[in-house]
Amino acid sequence: MTLISEQQLPSIIKRLAHQILETYPGLENTVIVGLQPRGVFLSDKIVAALKQEIAADLVQYGKLDITFFRDDIRRELHLGSETHLPFSIEGKTVILIDDVLFTGRTIRAALDALLSFGRPSNVRLCVLVDRKPSRELPIQPDFTGKEMDTLTPYKVKVRWKENDGVDDVILLEE
Repeated sequence: MTLISEQQLPSIIKRLAHQILETYPGLENTVIVGLQPRGVFLSDKIVAALKQEIAADLVQYGKLDITFFRDDIRRELHLGSETHLPFSIEGKTVILIDDVLFTGRTIRAALDALLSFGRPSNVRLCVLVDRKPSRELPIQPDFTGKEMDTLTPYKVKVRWKENDGVDDVILLEE
């Protein structure tokens, strides 16, 4: 079952970029950080949309690997991705971007990882899909593409052209 179609996704990404710019005009003192690995596909697209609206040099963009900050690292074999933060986050607004907000554990790990690089003035969260009723931690997104307000027996799968040959979000039976 399709939650977000390939035709809907570009307008959702553009809307998220516009919401970010409405909240943080010109991205002054603001940086964008995509979470490795799946959040980076979304953050790449949001950053491209931001660069269509403001000068490219105003968009400070980095990628954060949270592998070794996860609470399930001992249960599963994880291979790390690359962290690339070519700027200081000290005293800045950091907008974390990930594809799906489910239990909140990934974002908790991201906050731990981020704070190892400095102390931002604040952190905001942008997600493509928010699975609200499934939260285990008190973490809420500031910018959301689509909300799922009900508990469902489905897994949310975000597919990106770079990996899956199509840009969409589908629901799979668990």
